[in-house]
Amino acid sequence: MEDNKENLKRVVGIFGFSTNIINMVVGSGIFVLPAIVAAGLGTSSIFAYLLCGFLVALVMLCFAEAGSRVTDSGGAYIYIKTAFGPYFGFLTSILFVLATISADAAVANAIVDIIGSIIPEFKITYIKILIFLILFAGFGFVNIKGVKNGVKVVKFVTVAKLIPLLLLVLFSWGDVSLDNLSIGTVSPFNDIAKMSLILFFAFQGAESGFSISGEVKNPKRNIPKGIFLSIIIILIIYILIQVVSQGVLGDSLVTFKENPLGAVANQIFGPIGFTAMTLAAAVSMLGYLSSSILSMPRILFRASKDNVLPIKSLTKIHSKFSTPYISIISYASAGFLFASIGGFEQLAIISSATVLLIYLGVSLSVVKLRKLNIGSGNEFRIPGGYLIPVLSSLTILYLLSNLARNEFIIILIAIIILTFVYFLKTKPNKK
Repeated sequence: MEDNKENLKRVVGIFGFSTNIINMVVGSGIFVLPAIVAAGLGTSSIFAYLLCGFLVALVMLCFAEAGSRVTDSGGAYIYIKTAFGPYFGFLTSILFVLATISADAAVANAIVDIIGSIIPEFKITYIKILIFLILFAGFGFVNIKGVKNGVKVVKFVTVAKLIPLLLLVLFSWGDVSLDNLSIGTVSPFNDIAKMSLILFFAFQGAESGFSISGEVKNPKRNIPKGIFLSIIIILIIYILIQVVSQGVLGDSLVTFKENPLGAVANQIFGPIGFTAMTLAAAVSMLGYLSSSILSMPRILFRASKDNVLPIKSLTKIHSKFSTPYISIISYASAGFLFASIGGFEQLAIISSATVLLIYLGVSLSVVKLRKLNIGSGNEFRIPGGYLIPVLSSLTILYLLSNLARNEFIIILIAIIILTFVYFLKTKPNKK
């Protein structure tokens, strides 16, 4: 049996690799985004899905080549650091944490909004903030007590991810009206790009599926095929959800921004369906949040141990539970703060834009790694020369050019602060 240099057996086929990516991507965002996308694009919404799917396919091919050239663990961080040096590696690692905190905060807002469609009191500001506190403090406490507890929570809620979505599509298909799906005037491409920035939130996470690349059989053949298979399946699921939502609710879809799929279920099954879909969405979002608060503080801990972050307290281990409790408390506190000061749409855009910056770095790193001739000589190479990494980079830059002023300023300030911190951190090492 074929092994790699890390002594991992290559036993994962195309299907296993693809399903791992699908599991990482299909999550909480799709429960609320159909109405938001429809409000911006109407029946032209499908074009935003196609643009996001096209971009993800390009970026994942860049990840595949970069990962085959730089085989150390670390994902985007190590690819960009190897290609462009420690400063850009530092920016990547912290921007990744910022993107995830923003995503967690966006999901926390979505949880409160979607439950608010059943219990209106959840829409009251001080109650929302109280729920945010309970969510982040609760998951933080569970993970401080031990990683086994965190994994149990993740396993419990992960089951609810795909089943309600597929059942909704299956049972709603007969109630779809073709008149509601008729595309009259196609939205301007700039509007599609702007809405894609929000929709891209639902496509994030595919890069995490590459964690098992070292165990994929015949990686040169199976990785690119697995990428395209997974992206096609994700696109089909997402487009079917959008078609069902728009086809059943028509123009009224835009009025259900807090809980569009609950509104579809209500139309098909009545109040019981509405309640069931709402609870399923909330559980799925809780699953995402629990998984993130389980894993991301460990990245803060590792970054501090490696001196990427100049905050030594993040390396402290709890004397009783043997967990990185300061990192967990810091991450959960940041998530609570972000959730309290921003709404879902703004936080989703900030998260998507930050991830797109990281994807831009990975796309450009493919070009630089080739020029540096880094690799064993047996690495996966994207066909078409530089076409795909360049096309990926240009598409990302175009999407980022559609950022609203406020989101652009927030990200720019973050990069300026991080740059100041980096050079302040490295100054003592200079003679």
